[in-house]
Amino acid sequence: MDQKLAIIVLAAGQGTRMKSATPKLLHPLAGAPVVGHVLATARALDAAHVIAVVRHERDLVAAAVEAELPGTRIVDQDEMPGTGRAVEQALDALPADFEGEVLVLNGDVPLLNADTLAGFLELHRTRAAAASVMSALYEDPTGYGRIVRDTAGQFDRIVEQKDANEAERGIGEINAGIYAFGAAALRDQLANLTTDNAQGEKYLTDVIQLLRTAGSEVEAVPVSEPWLVAGINDRAQLSETAARLNALIIRGWQLNGVTIEDPTSTWIDLTVRIAQDVTIRPGTQLKGATLIETGAAVGPDTTLVDCEVGENADVRRTDATLAVIGAGATVGPFSFLRPGTVLGADGKIGAFVETKNAQIGTGSKVPHLSYVGDATIGEHSNIGAGSIFANYDGVRKHHSDVGSHVRTGSHGVFVAPVRIGDGAYTAAGTVVRKDVPSGSLAVNVAPQRNIEEWVQKHRAGSAAADAAEAAREASGSDAD
Repeated sequence: MDQKLAIIVLAAGQGTRMKSATPKLLHPLAGAPVVGHVLATARALDAAHVIAVVRHERDLVAAAVEAELPGTRIVDQDEMPGTGRAVEQALDALPADFEGEVLVLNGDVPLLNADTLAGFLELHRTRAAAASVMSALYEDPTGYGRIVRDTAGQFDRIVEQKDANEAERGIGEINAGIYAFGAAALRDQLANLTTDNAQGEKYLTDVIQLLRTAGSEVEAVPVSEPWLVAGINDRAQLSETAARLNALIIRGWQLNGVTIEDPTSTWIDLTVRIAQDVTIRPGTQLKGATLIETGAAVGPDTTLVDCEVGENADVRRTDATLAVIGAGATVGPFSFLRPGTVLGADGKIGAFVETKNAQIGTGSKVPHLSYVGDATIGEHSNIGAGSIFANYDGVRKHHSDVGSHVRTGSHGVFVAPVRIGDGAYTAAGTVVRKDVPSGSLAVNVAPQRNIEEWVQKHRAGSAAADAAEAAREASGSDAD
């Protein structure tokens, strides 16, 4: 742990441009809230102190911060607005004898990674600067504060867009709003901040000017890529950031031996884990804690949330959540796996099958058009097409058990709770209401009854009646 490093995360803003009931910093981004990415970077830097300053939707944001980085100190910004005031209050939460570096991060800048910040911090320390300002070179810097340098190329000052003259507005180097301070210098100058401005706020950028006026060393350090410091203020920027981050995630997996056939239609959360020699087909979304083992193929048009996919399994056009798919198993197309589904090795869940709380054993198959809910199926059994596990009696859910090497006919209904023993069969169209012993055949005895000429009598004049009458007459002619 870096005992000389404290990180302040500014997370008090309202984010009105998002036009959302959800706080801006809690909008999801690659499997984590926006602020979670900033906290993950803080964790990677291993700072001795991490402080988050909150205000808008205080309880929601504070809970998310604690969930993403337990032990983060929460500081509530008071009625006085401004980033300077937020940092002032955060600094008061540090031990009085802290004399290291203070790194100030924005909670809405999620792509700024730990390596970039570590290099920024190292340069700040090497040059023994009182403060360092992270900057970026933008082709269109409109709206940003500009970094003004002297004739020797050294940092001179920050000038805001509204205060810039024509020459200054032409500067492409902007203030990214990320700072490193020496704690002592920061304390000294925060005490001199005022609200003597049009907005009545305490600005952190004023600390930079106060340090320069006092003759202290201030550095401006450009990042390698401007998108690293891109903030999120509205949903368009959220979407742009998501696309950028997703492209980075996908490239990382490709370089790690994963085939991703169409990166533009594939979305992968940061929390997903994928082994080498996996194939991801177009239109696939991998979310949450999903794990995919070697040789598996997923997609096209598949969404997996918190799922496990075993080696060499094949999952096509499937929506699955909290499901486990065994090695060599096949799923899809158009399958719906709800939480609690466990498909054993070499098993099959086929076309238009829905499962929920279903344990399906090794080599067992549910091939077509069926619903399996609250059921356990043994090994090497086959559930006929169009089968339904009727698990709900209107009040409670009940469980069914199907043994190993069972064969059930098409269009069966299993009224839970029921047990079908090993090696048993059920006939097509059977409604199973009581247990079937091992090796038995379950069949509903209902002799078929044919009512002659019913159609001609009850549907006279219809096309069906005409066809039936023609067939009857033709049959009579054949008999002659």
